[in-house]
Amino acid sequence: MEHQPPPFFKTGPTALVRLLIFSLLSLTLLVADARFKYLATLRQIAAAIVYPLERLANAPVNAAARVADFFVTQAALKAENARLKERELASATALQQFRSLSSENAQLRELLAVRERLPGQATAAEVLYAARDPFSRKVIIDKGLQEGIRPGQPVVDNIGVIGQVTRVYLWTSEVTLITDKDQAVPVQNLRSGLRGVVFGVGHDGMLDLRFMPVNADIRTGDRLVTSGIDGTYPPGLPVAEVVNIERNAADMFARIAGKPVAGVASHLHVLVLNWERKAPERPPAAEHAPAKRKKPKKGG
Repeated sequence: MEHQPPPFFKTGPTALVRLLIFSLLSLTLLVADARFKYLATLRQIAAAIVYPLERLANAPVNAAARVADFFVTQAALKAENARLKERELASATALQQFRSLSSENAQLRELLAVRERLPGQATAAEVLYAARDPFSRKVIIDKGLQEGIRPGQPVVDNIGVIGQVTRVYLWTSEVTLITDKDQAVPVQNLRSGLRGVVFGVGHDGMLDLRFMPVNADIRTGDRLVTSGIDGTYPPGLPVAEVVNIERNAADMFARIAGKPVAGVASHLHVLVLNWERKAPERPPAAEHAPAKRKKPKKGG
């Protein structure tokens, strides 16, 4: 009797049978799901089971996308930050220019108002630069002989006296400020009427009222204006304010310091005053006839 060995692989149903079985199963599931909704719960359960696997599978892709977004966002933020800084600088520059123009406009309006109140004519000028000598307090303005500027004319701003024209060129002029150590201005105390002379000390923030007696009627805070007795400055122009007084009985004169009330070193626009005091003519000197000498008597 012949004995056949069992097959090495179990073949099972044929491929055609399996196709028919699975096709019939698929149709059954389709009809059951479409008509009777039997598989909705099963689908929810399957989705809940598969969800962690989906997240785990997508984790590397999401991490790579987040890293890429981080670098792209950081680069975009840096570029935007740079643009905002440039815009801020431009806005700050424009704002500073606006403030400067507003301040200049306000000063020009005040100069026009002062020009109407001052006696005589006034020529508006602009300060170009300071003099080259660091030990002097002088500035150069953009008006000269062509505009009728003459040496000795007072120069003021919208607040008070700032100096005097000391040298004139064809198109420019040199103005010596009242804070220059060689400049002196006759002044008068508004409160007491006491007259004196203020001198510059060589720096912009201080003036010196010299040759005042120790018992002079002057106080801290007194306003000093031009007295007009020198014929150069019109009377009543603000010059300085007394800030410090030192009285020592051992000294002949008091030490009185003041600060300029005008913008000696700050304003760019000034007025050159064309003011000249008409002083009365001096009376003619009396002519005296020479006395006759008496002849000496003979034998006397």
